[in-house]
Amino acid sequence: MKQVESTLHALMSLAQAGDNAAYRQFLGQSGARLRAYFRRRLVAYPDDVEDLVQETLLAIHNSRQTYRSAQPVTAWLHAIARYKLVDCLRARSARAAIDVPLDDDIEASFADEAPLAAESRRDLLAMLATLPDRFRLPIVHVKLEGLSVAEAATRTGMSESAVKVGIHRGLKRLALQARGDS
Repeated sequence: MKQVESTLHALMSLAQAGDNAAYRQFLGQSGARLRAYFRRRLVAYPDDVEDLVQETLLAIHNSRQTYRSAQPVTAWLHAIARYKLVDCLRARSARAAIDVPLDDDIEASFADEAPLAAESRRDLLAMLATLPDRFRLPIVHVKLEGLSVAEAATRTGMSESAVKVGIHRGLKRLALQARGDS
């Protein structure tokens, strides 16, 4: 990875100094890396990969003046690629929501999902039970019951800052548990 960073950094530095050949080489190597990055993340949508690579390369070209040589070029590229990926998934999600067929038998649709929802709730409650109160209570009150941070602070006797920190740290622990990293 250090070799990739140093190569791309050198090419970008030359490109910023006006070397067009280095810039073409930078875009070519970046395009190959972006293609691999998007292929891994868009397995279900392989037709979107090439469009996304081109959109990202265009965004890189249009924002090349924002790159600062003191920062890693791969981090800069990754940030642009991530934003383009999120935009793509958001647009795809919006299109998918429009294409959702309306069921005539709504009750039957929800009846099929009821056992899954109950099972998910049971799993969530079991995971929450493993957290200390300083994390569990803020999550339950704010995220599950819908209370404001101020209301949760009053109910738990914690400060608002402690409630916010408890939510953040508790959700982080739950995420680690869900991934099996706990």
